[in-house]
Amino acid sequence: MQDTRPLLLETDFPPLFRDQLQTLQVNLGYLCNLSCTHCHVNAGPTRTELMDKETIEMVLTLLAENNIGVLDMTGGSPEMNPHFKHLVVEARRLGVTVMDRCNPTILVEPGFEDLPEFLAEQQVVVIASMPCYQEQNVDKQRGKGVYRESVEGLQKLNAVGYGQPDGNLLLNLVYNPDEPILPPNQESLQQDYEQALGAEHGIVFNELFALANMPISRFGARLLAKGTYNSYMTLLRDSFAESNLATVMCRNLVSIDYQGFAYDCDFNQMLEMPLLATDKARPHLRDLLGKDLAGQPITRGEHCYGCTAGQGSSCGGALS
Repeated sequence: MQDTRPLLLETDFPPLFRDQLQTLQVNLGYLCNLSCTHCHVNAGPTRTELMDKETIEMVLTLLAENNIGVLDMTGGSPEMNPHFKHLVVEARRLGVTVMDRCNPTILVEPGFEDLPEFLAEQQVVVIASMPCYQEQNVDKQRGKGVYRESVEGLQKLNAVGYGQPDGNLLLNLVYNPDEPILPPNQESLQQDYEQALGAEHGIVFNELFALANMPISRFGARLLAKGTYNSYMTLLRDSFAESNLATVMCRNLVSIDYQGFAYDCDFNQMLEMPLLATDKARPHLRDLLGKDLAGQPITRGEHCYGCTAGQGSSCGGALS
């Protein structure tokens, strides 16, 4: 697979500095029951990298000692980590808001049937991948039959109270294009999702997050293979919106990989561009205990233009 990393390290992207740390985003491993064409972590069924129990305990210590309010769990499929439930229960015991970046097909996999009830009991915020409301597009991007299994998974979440307009269990969906284009307007796209998924499958949800694809890993390799890398980067740079700099996620988030090493965001993690906020060349989460990161510089690359293009893109959807 071709690698875009050497093309992304040098950049003229504007300097960025950290605000107060509010969110700890933790990658629990690259194991996943799917292998999607856009996946920026190269996750899949054959990956064996998983966060171990010792590192999980350090995550909990960091949450408590640094008074971090949000734990954002990602993967792979984070639920496939054997310590997933332990981390959720203990983080909730600390009063932390827990978010699960969920591939909804995992909810219908053998051995994971109790997940909807568990997530509801712990009041976990579920952010579910649903890259389109049309079956043919989802299956093209994620694999044959994935749309139907995703629908079934979302229906299971609805059945335990997720996404209901008068409830407190949040279910947010994630859209991302499968082509080298920017996402459409998030608000109008959400209306399309609500109409299509509601009418066809009775699915309800709270918000839609429209994300831009980053030119790294599998998606970056596709850009290089198809000769569209340069045109996509030109699109991102030409669509730069300075106003988005104020709310990019890296200002108040730290990303932790499955081994416990720290990065400014999940994309920097995949590009092996470590956090600059300590004196360690490759800082570990133990180096962040009790440390105030506010004012520290953020590691930047050409891919950062993906977060600031057009309406902007973050783990919470559009920035503007």
